[in-house]
Amino acid sequence: MNKLFLLAALFCMTSFGHPFYLSVTDLKFNPKERALQGYVKIFTSDLENALRKTTGAPVDLIHPKDSLKLKQILLNYLEKHLSLTINKKKYSYELLGFEHEEEAIWSYVQVNNCPFPTEILVHNSILYDFIKDQSNIVQLEVNGAKKSSKVNCPEKELRFEFPSN
Repeated sequence: MNKLFLLAALFCMTSFGHPFYLSVTDLKFNPKERALQGYVKIFTSDLENALRKTTGAPVDLIHPKDSLKLKQILLNYLEKHLSLTINKKKYSYELLGFEHEEEAIWSYVQVNNCPFPTEILVHNSILYDFIKDQSNIVQLEVNGAKKSSKVNCPEKELRFEFPSN
């Protein structure tokens, strides 16, 4: 994917009221920890609206009243809309935490006990249930090889292949 497009998209996500709907998932394989680690970045207002509609309750990601409860709500939402299949086996991930920065929420995720990934299938439908113009960018790095791709609603599947170690 054109790196200039990614830089422009990230600049727009953090600098202006967003004219388009975008999430960025960025994951890197850490062979020492046998983990796939990274983040999911989503506009705060869009994510809050989705979580409100999903739970039927008020959601404040910037000033949460109960951080543990909110973390579980966020994990439930992410697990429903972002899944990872590594070497043909579906893996769950841990939500390490989240933080607010400017107009976005950074959710930090990690797949533990991860084998060296030669194939990663990403199912990403973040915000599709509420925003029909949503686009989701996925960036992966394995053994120094970087790959990225984008899906637009209603597309959900991204497949990445990496050379074996």
